[in-house]
Amino acid sequence: MQYWGKIIGVAVALMMGGGFWGVVLGLLVGHMFDKARMRKMAWFANQRERQALFFATTFEVMGHLTKSKGRVTEADIHIASQLMDRMNLHGDSRTAAQHAFRVGKSDNYPLREKMRQFRSVCFGRFDLIRMFLEIQIQAAFADGSLHPNEREVLYVIAEELGISRTQFDQFLRMMQGGAQFGGGYQQQSGGGGWQQAQRGPTLEDACNVLGVKTTDDATTIKRAYRKLMSEHHPDKLVAKGLPPEMMEMAKQKAQEIQKAYELIKEQKGFK
Repeated sequence: MQYWGKIIGVAVALMMGGGFWGVVLGLLVGHMFDKARMRKMAWFANQRERQALFFATTFEVMGHLTKSKGRVTEADIHIASQLMDRMNLHGDSRTAAQHAFRVGKSDNYPLREKMRQFRSVCFGRFDLIRMFLEIQIQAAFADGSLHPNEREVLYVIAEELGISRTQFDQFLRMMQGGAQFGGGYQQQSGGGGWQQAQRGPTLEDACNVLGVKTTDDATTIKRAYRKLMSEHHPDKLVAKGLPPEMMEMAKQKAQEIQKAYELIKEQKGFK
């Protein structure tokens, strides 16, 4: 009930014998309480809406990306299931993700419209938009390569989310570097499964993860590291609208950044 604050304020004023002005004061205080309560309720409603939209759009676009290569194969479905496993999706959450994936595979999926809606809900939260794009890039690379059609879809996504080609290409390099720190998958030779990339990280890989050059100084690298860690902090992302189910992926990304930074420090000799 949205008038509880006013009712309680007036009741307290009457019990204390505040008279007319006491009742007026009680009404004012109660009104302020009601407004604060309604704002809080609206924030929670918007937060739930943002998280639900993020979740559904993530898997819809993932399905659209997969379909862009042509026919969706059993291997594609297996990769999608693996990503759901990484997010620890079970029960209703997994069913909802599978449904969204199927929606995205439809021939007339309105990608640009969906991206505009997503961007409007995430307005002012670039770290959320960035996390969404990183998940899509990771899904596209999950089979060990980026199909030309997938690249074109990713370009459309980036464009609608307000990300330039230069920024997008940097994201690609960062994700490819991250594959060597636990964030990438490649096809096993001769087998039907998928495994984590095994080449081993280099200094260049680590610098790509942080979006810096191998020639950058310690100050520049530390600044980039702190910025990325802040942008990928799981609790901050959830507070801004990341679905709790995707917190695990945010944690994994933060771990990649940490590992890359440790390798750079070791090889460049700074603390």
